[in-house]
Amino acid sequence: MRLIAENLACDRGGRRVFAGVRLSLESGAALVVTGPNGVGKSSLLRVLAGLVQPAEGHVAIEGGDDEATPGEHCHYSGHLDALKPALSVAENLLFWRAFLSAPDEPACFGLAPCDPEAALERVGIGHVADLPAAYLSAGQRRRLALARLLVTARPVWLLDEPTAALDAASEEALTELMRAHVNAGGMVIAATHQPLDLDPVSTLRLEAAT
Repeated sequence: MRLIAENLACDRGGRRVFAGVRLSLESGAALVVTGPNGVGKSSLLRVLAGLVQPAEGHVAIEGGDDEATPGEHCHYSGHLDALKPALSVAENLLFWRAFLSAPDEPACFGLAPCDPEAALERVGIGHVADLPAAYLSAGQRRRLALARLLVTARPVWLLDEPTAALDAASEEALTELMRAHVNAGGMVIAATHQPLDLDPVSTLRLEAAT
């Protein structure tokens, strides 16, 4: 499988954020998107996820599901954790599994999903499964948001500053999750100022549009 973006441009708030972006990423690889603040790293991830329409260019998936859009091949994890405070940790995760899953295809795109209980253990918050999300710390909320990546299979993970609010141990756990996903044939694209300890990993540096 390959994710391809050709000549992408994005306009936000009436201005051109970036232009001429090209990338190609194959299964089993990772890409770090870097650049100064405001250069469009988050916007690029949203375009790849299908949440924002590009002003120019296009995104395609080669070797994927012909019935799915490129965005439907992706998990997008942004700055907001997208949690319902009144629901418990487990209930939030069960909601996202039901919302994102194809009911008749539990192993979407050839990748097997993780059981919700096991997903919470893997991100280190299994002990708070019954606690309302409103009572979680910022780091715990972030880990719960990342657990969504595990309970529904998507080949492409689009991660916007994935280590935000995480302590050193949680950063290492996240690295292990990304490494396992890549080793299973998935793809990771992360907008971050931090290096990713993944192999293979390449870098795309965005510059301000002129």
